[in-house]
Order: sequence, then structure tokens, then C-alpha cells
Amino acid sequence: ADVRIGLVGKYVELPDAYKSITESFIHAGAKNECKVRVEYIPSESIYEDNVQEKLSHLHGVLVAPGFGSRGIEGKITAIKYVRENEIPFFGICLGMQCAVIEYGRNVLGLKNANTTEIDENAEHPVINMMEEQKTVTLKGGTMRLGSYPCDVKKGTKAFAAYGKQHINERHRHRYEFNNKYLQQYEEAGMMASGINPDSNLVEIVELKNHPFFVGGQFHPELKSTVANPHPLFVKFVAAAMERTKKKTN
Repeated sequence: ADVRIGLVGKYVELPDAYKSITESFIHAGAKNECKVRVEYIPSESIYEDNVQEKLSHLHGVLVAPGFGSRGIEGKITAIKYVRENEIPFFGICLGMQCAVIEYGRNVLGLKNANTTEIDENAEHPVINMMEEQKTVTLKGGTMRLGSYPCDVKKGTKAFAAYGKQHINERHRHRYEFNNKYLQQYEEAGMMASGINPDSNLVEIVELKNHPFFVGGQFHPELKSTVANPHPLFVKFVAAAMERTKKKTN
């Protein structure tokens, strides 16, 4: 079986990350006994009026990591479309943050929800710089690097993927989910299914009422191997396969 997955991002920003993501799809495809065909879609090319033609034929959409403001609105438009049309979605790092922004704007009604990476004075900074990072002035020194623990909540899609409660994932970022908004999000159906036990930071978000809508603050593609495909990629590809069955082209 073939599954078509859209990779929304800017390849030039992080070619290594994209290479790792493509390889992770090969690992996850083998595990699911299917071939994953990845379509690169530049985020800057996505608008409200063309998002349907760009994404409707896909069985899953991954919104990739990246930096800065270029293309972020395209990513948010793509996420709104897959959320509303129940297309499996996986967001990595900035992709996860975009999912939080999209949900804030379009479901919670926080009209100007944003990340302070792009708008320092955002009315609703649903993603903001981690407190301990603010004191470090040199940007190069403020990245949260390395492997961090995460506790996964039972009864979630993340738990179904990992099959265990305590995991470790690799990070490289300085902006985080703003916990001041957590209760609002959870009441509206987006839950934090993975939390860092030391800092209480949200590591994984997901939607309850969607075939597969998961965002991770970390880089799962860095841990995927042929022998051990990453469980979130495996479950994402499995959800995309389910969509091929529903979708008769």
C-alpha cells in the first residue's frame, strides 16, 4: 500500500531535519508494511484559497520544525484544514507550536494568539520564551538542548504509541507552551498528553476528537532507526493508512 504524506515546511531552513524525517518515514513505512510517499509543500505557498487543492489528496500532513516568521501563517492555514477535515496530523517543534496557535485562534477565540518568537507583544502569547531562557542574552546560548524526560498520560494517543509512561526525547528549542493557557486548551479539547516532570512544561499536545492530531515539542526524527522506528511516526503512518481505506480516490 502507498500512503501520501505532505511535509509542510521550508526545506532550506533545516535540511538535516528533513533528511531525518524522510528516513523516519522509511522506518515507519516498513513497520506498517506500506510505502510512504513524501510530498514537500513549501509553507509559504499555502493560503486559505488554495489549501484544499494542496492538501485534500493527502493521507497525512506533517508540519515540520523551523525558525522565525516566514511561512508560519501557511503552516497555521494547513493545520486548520487538516484539523477540520480529520486528516492525520503530526507537528514537530515549531509545527507543534503552530498547532497550538491555530487552535487558540480558531477554537478558543483568542484572535491574536501567537508565539512571542514572532510577536513579542502578542495579546495572547500561547507560546512564549521559557522563563529561565529570558535571562540569557546570547541567543546561541538559550537553546534548550539535549535529552529530557517526559511523562505520558494514560488513555491518550501518545500513550497508545509509546506503550509506556516514562520516555526521553531530544530537544532543541527555546520557546514553550504557555501554561497560563493550559486549562483553557484542555477544556476546549486540546490536551497536554506529555509533560516534563521536572519543569512541568508541555511536551506533547493532542486532540481527543480527531483520528490522529499530535504535536511534539521535541525532535522524534532524531531517535528513529531501522531497528526501532519512532512510535509516533509509526502511529502517524498507521493513521494515514486508515485514511487510504476511507478515501476512495
